[in-house]
Amino acid sequence: MTSPRVFGIAGWKNSGKTGLAVRLVEEFTRRGYRISTIKHAHHDFDIDKVGADSYRHRQAGAHEVALVSGTRFAIMHELRGEPEPPFEEILARLAPCDLVLIEGYKRELVPKIEARRLEASKREPLAPSDPHIVAIAADHPVTDTALPVFDLDDSVAIADFIASLTNLPPK
Repeated sequence: MTSPRVFGIAGWKNSGKTGLAVRLVEEFTRRGYRISTIKHAHHDFDIDKVGADSYRHRQAGAHEVALVSGTRFAIMHELRGEPEPPFEEILARLAPCDLVLIEGYKRELVPKIEARRLEASKREPLAPSDPHIVAIAADHPVTDTALPVFDLDDSVAIADFIASLTNLPPK
């Protein structure tokens, strides 16, 4: 089995990562591609509602809970004190697709674009210390780099760049 094409979006908190990820998913989907995403959270999170049957299953000690309907399914896996799984393990669990966009995972060894906004929690550039950052998307002028720089909202140009870089076949 071949590894899927993977491209990342990195940046500090409030740098515009999620908005960019959403716009790129919309753009690639509009073009006819099947896109999957992986979002890394640096904190405890829950996608389940307190009191729901699946929540009660997890609270009772279930290792994994699959919630399935005619519209979607989700599998929640409780780590129960075990370490966070490596990125490759999560990637291997995804169904085949044309491109996997990852948000967060700043230190993962995949090509990525750095999102920068003036309102970000930090302004220290990631690109100078990360050779896997191949471009920058910003809401302000960036002149201190030799990397390609895109307007943070120019989803079409950024998608074209990602498609070219990952050798995404035309649809």
